[in-house]
Amino acid sequence: SRLSLCHRVPTVPVKNLSGSSPVNPALAGITGILMSAAGLPVCLTRPPKLVLHPPPVSKSDIQAIPGISHSCRKTTKKQARKGERRRRRPRPAAPRILRPLTLPCLPPAGKTPEEVLKKYLQKVRHPPDEDCTICMERLAAPSGYKGPQPAVKPDLVGKLAKCGHVFHLHCLVAMYNNGNKDGSLQCPTCKTIYGVKTGTQPPGKMEFHIIPHALPGHPDCKTIRIIYNIPPGVQGPEHPNPGKNFTARGFPRHCYLPDSEKGRKVLKLLLVAWDRRLIFAIGTSSTTGESDTVIWNEIHHKTEFGSNLTGHGYPDANYLDNVLAELAAQGITEESLAQEKD
Repeated sequence: SRLSLCHRVPTVPVKNLSGSSPVNPALAGITGILMSAAGLPVCLTRPPKLVLHPPPVSKSDIQAIPGISHSCRKTTKKQARKGERRRRRPRPAAPRILRPLTLPCLPPAGKTPEEVLKKYLQKVRHPPDEDCTICMERLAAPSGYKGPQPAVKPDLVGKLAKCGHVFHLHCLVAMYNNGNKDGSLQCPTCKTIYGVKTGTQPPGKMEFHIIPHALPGHPDCKTIRIIYNIPPGVQGPEHPNPGKNFTARGFPRHCYLPDSEKGRKVLKLLLVAWDRRLIFAIGTSSTTGESDTVIWNEIHHKTEFGSNLTGHGYPDANYLDNVLAELAAQGITEESLAQEKD
């Protein structure tokens, strides 16, 4: 029969038969009549709806996240300008030997880039017969870097201690000077991070709490909701166009994680990323092409609560593992949590 045949063929989705889109219900009906006249089965369906936000939640239903003090992190203009990390209030304790504290966003005071990089490098007296992947000249030859000349000989070669990749020291100093100059270095070949990497995220606020609704694919747990809010402002010296205004579109931005053991782990690492100013940056939007605006900074977030039509929602069985890998690429791992507590 026509009805049984209809169940064996793919359905033909027609957007919003209720009439809220350019596809008119009358046009959909005429299409069905013509296809039926031709002997073709017709099964018109409505497409799934985009669900960005959860149902309304009262303040009494919002819960703090166990194991995480407070429910908000702020970055002030002063902290952003100085690159300071949020510090906890000191607790009274027995006298103990204190070790020097080096803020992650600032290189050691008074040290030149050459002195900062020296602790990550080993001297190479006999360079291997290969190219420097920064300037693409042979390592046995002087550096091919043609920009402002660092105070180091162009023929010196160094090997990064952890990953073992070899470069002209001249090129590494130039690369460092073109970055954030925060006391960290990232190998241009394998992306291994030396020191503590920080970013240029502008001042703002990060809120987080538990709401009593489940995400698709995570029916057995509640949801962690993160709310980012960054206002527009003026770019600082670390940004692409210092002194120029920047925009901040789409804020506050709501993001979601399952309130599971792994979801809470991701949240804790995102808090470290926020403190290190790595979640957002100022640049050019990949969707609108607008320049001098706040953009995501290579750590993907889920902004759809009840659907996955844009790829930024649930269900997504691989998301938590993927975002953990993205955080690790920024130098943020479980070891970072231990460092934050020290």
